[in-house]
Amino acid sequence: MDTTPKALVTKPDVYETRQIQLSSPLLHIGAAVSQLYPHEYVATSQRVYLPNSDALAKAMKEQGQLQEFLYRVEAREELTTLLRQVFGDDWQTAKDADGEAIFPKHMSSRRWTDQPISLLRLMIRNGFGQLYIPGSSIKGAIRTAIAYYLLKHGDRYGVPKQTRVSAIEAKLRQSMGSLRQKAKFADDSLFMDELFTNFELPAPNYRKGPNTDFMRAVQVTDSQPLVEQRIEQRGKPVLLNLPVVAEVIISSRFPDYKAKYRASLFVEMVRNVKTEFTLSLDTEMLSWFRHSQGMKLPFQSVQDILNICQEFAQDQWDFEHDYWADLQDNPRAAGRNLSFSEIRHFYEPEKCPFGLRLGWASGMPGTTVELAFKDNDLWSTIRDTCGLKAPGFEAPKSRRTVLDLKGEIRFVPGWAKFKVLSTSS
Repeated sequence: MDTTPKALVTKPDVYETRQIQLSSPLLHIGAAVSQLYPHEYVATSQRVYLPNSDALAKAMKEQGQLQEFLYRVEAREELTTLLRQVFGDDWQTAKDADGEAIFPKHMSSRRWTDQPISLLRLMIRNGFGQLYIPGSSIKGAIRTAIAYYLLKHGDRYGVPKQTRVSAIEAKLRQSMGSLRQKAKFADDSLFMDELFTNFELPAPNYRKGPNTDFMRAVQVTDSQPLVEQRIEQRGKPVLLNLPVVAEVIISSRFPDYKAKYRASLFVEMVRNVKTEFTLSLDTEMLSWFRHSQGMKLPFQSVQDILNICQEFAQDQWDFEHDYWADLQDNPRAAGRNLSFSEIRHFYEPEKCPFGLRLGWASGMPGTTVELAFKDNDLWSTIRDTCGLKAPGFEAPKSRRTVLDLKGEIRFVPGWAKFKVLSTSS
C-alpha cells in the first residue's frame, strides 16, 4: 500500500502550453464561400454590409416586398435602392418584427476603395459571425515551416536520403508529365509522409498515417474573435482588429523588370490585428515517436517551434526583399500607378520582424517548401505545369499588394508576429 502523502505526489509535466499574442498589420484568411456577388452584400460610400439573410427576407415579406427582393436577387441586381424604399435612409439600423438586426454591426467593414466592387472575397467568420483566425490555419503554416526546416537541415536531423532536397528535385523532374493531375497530393508521396508520418509507436496494431504523424503532439487553438476596439497609443487613438474592404493589386513584371498591372481584387481584411491563441505541446506523446529510418525530431519545446517559424519567415523575407529591390515602378501600367516605394520600405530591415506569414497572398514561398529547392528553374517549371504559365520568368512572378484609403499601394498581407504571454505545464 502506497502511504506517500498526496501533497508530495507530483504529476509529471507532460504538457507545455503557451498563450501567444498574434499581431499583424493586415491579414486575410479565406472563407468557405470564396466570393460574393453584388446582390449578396450592400456597399455604400463608407461601408460594406453583409445582411442577415433570414432577417432581411422576413422583413421584406412583412413589408410586402418579398417578390421584388427575390427578383433582384435572382437578377443579381444591387439592393440599395430597394432598401431605401422599404426601410428609409437609415436602412442600416433596420430590424425585423422580432427585433433581429438585418445588418449586424459585426458583419460590416470599412470601405477602403472608391472603385466599383464587382466581386467580394470574404474573411472567415466563426459560428457567431465574428472574424477570427482558425487554429488549423496557424498549424498548417507551422507544419509547412517545419517541413522546410527539415529539408534545409537534412544532415543535422538525419533526413532519409530519398527525402533530401536533391532527391525530391530529381523525382519532380521525372514525374513532371503527370504532376498536374496529382499536384494537390504530390508532396505527400514525395516528402511529407516520410517527414511526418513514417514513425513507429509503442501502441500495438498501429497503422502509418494520421495516427503516426508527430504533429499530433502539437495543438493550436482558434484565435480569440477579432473584435474591433479603440485604444490609445502614444496619446493617439488606434483602431485594432478593424475590418476593411480594400482593393488588392495583382502585379507582375516585364522582361526589363518594369512592373506590370494584371488585375484587381476586392477583399475583406482585418487591419491592425491583435488577438491571442494557445499553442500546446504534449511532450510525453512526442517522446513516443521513433522514425523508421532514424530521423530526429526537429523540436522538443514550444520555443523550438517558434524558432523554426522565425527561420522560415526570415528566408521568405530575404526572398521578397530581393524581388522588390529589383522591380521598377511603372506609373502608366494600364492606367494604374504602380509605385511600390512603401513596399520596398517595408522590406528594408535585414532582420525579419515577423514570426510567420499566414493566410491569403503568402504565395508559393509561404505555402510550400520551394525555397528549400536549390534549382530555381524548377519553381518555374512547377508553376508552368500546375498553374498559369509564364515562360522565361522566375516563380512566383506575380505579387499581391493592398491599397490604402487614399488609393496608394502600401501593404502586403499576411505577416504576423508572435509574442509569448504566459507559460504553463
